[in-house]
Amino acid sequence: MAAWEQDGDPEVQRNYRHNYWMNLLDGTLFWCGSSFIAVRTVLPVYISHFTSSGLLIGLLSMIATTGWLVPQLFTANWVQRLPRKKVLPVNLGLFSERLPVLLMAPSVLLARRSPTLALTLFFVLLTWHMVGAGLIAVAWQDMIGKIIPANRIGRFLGLTNFLGTGTGVLGAWGTAWVLDRHGFPSGYIWCFAVAGILILVSWVFLALVREPAGRDVPERVSDREYWRRLPSVLRSDANFARYLLSQVVGALGGMAIGFLAVYGRERWQLPDSQAGILTASMLIGQALANLLFGPLADRRGHKLVLEVSMLLGVAAMGLAMLAPSPTWLYGVFALLGANSAGMMLSGLMIALDFGPADQRATYIGLNNTVRGVASGLAPLLGGWLATALGYQPLFAASFAVGLAGLALLRWSVREPRLEPVAVK
Repeated sequence: MAAWEQDGDPEVQRNYRHNYWMNLLDGTLFWCGSSFIAVRTVLPVYISHFTSSGLLIGLLSMIATTGWLVPQLFTANWVQRLPRKKVLPVNLGLFSERLPVLLMAPSVLLARRSPTLALTLFFVLLTWHMVGAGLIAVAWQDMIGKIIPANRIGRFLGLTNFLGTGTGVLGAWGTAWVLDRHGFPSGYIWCFAVAGILILVSWVFLALVREPAGRDVPERVSDREYWRRLPSVLRSDANFARYLLSQVVGALGGMAIGFLAVYGRERWQLPDSQAGILTASMLIGQALANLLFGPLADRRGHKLVLEVSMLLGVAAMGLAMLAPSPTWLYGVFALLGANSAGMMLSGLMIALDFGPADQRATYIGLNNTVRGVASGLAPLLGGWLATALGYQPLFAASFAVGLAGLALLRWSVREPRLEPVAVK
């Protein structure tokens, strides 16, 4: 039986309201805190004060995507055997994911006196945060799939992300105000500090989640044997393999995303505070899309949501190519926000529709790690293209590759909820 077909057991139903609110508060505060260190807007502009290197700006995007996505398959075998999944996001996540964000603010103090050291520390802390988040991500997703009834996950995540991005809009306006008032580097100290505090407070609500112990824990297998079995998962589930291919191509289509804010700053000499306004535009698009995508995923499946979100991402690149003024960037980032909403919701949870419940962690790990490798290569490729050819050819390449990924998903992948679950 696929994970999406399962009905919640009595303990899940009994704790549903409590767990709903604890996870809602965790997600809302985490999203709001993240708006002060937005990877697509605030952080690229911060880095541009130290260097104009396209490769270093591409490295930021690579760390943000691969750091979170790639480690997940390496933890799947471990997570699959845990009776309770929350021990990882709560016990390990406090140090691996939340603490490094708190340490970002002090690192900015070195920006004037030792800029190279400040930039190095920033990249170390960002890598620590993203890889640390990746180490616990499978356990968090598996926990959500376990404690939230399958027919309510879409609406739950849609509302959580809506509230998170809605409060994040306020955070983005606050970011714009702080950066306009204090500039570089003082403004970034305040932004990073607020982000760290909000993300730490969100952990308290995550720790209060009530998760029942799993009854059907898979047999223990060695990591070597587990990895040996992975190719058979793809061979026995050709639809899932085709889906992964579409996501690899689609991820490569995102090669230009990390350069849009820097492009606006260089072409139109936009001030640093504009990064906060662009973040707000992105979060407004993200919040509105979450209201639509959550119910749509529950009723029509995650594949349709992914198709719509990938189409919006392609449209954003097309709009960036044609933009005659910086005002158009508001629309570009609103579309990217809507694209991000679909990828965060259905790009994560569609793995639950493919595999049986006892292999949920494996499907989650394969989905996110394969996509993460491509997402990590994309900004490096984008940095090379931006340096060698300029921004306009980069946007054109991103548009074409993203369109190819959308075509693969639309016409080569069948809706997994209508597919029989492969025998593993």
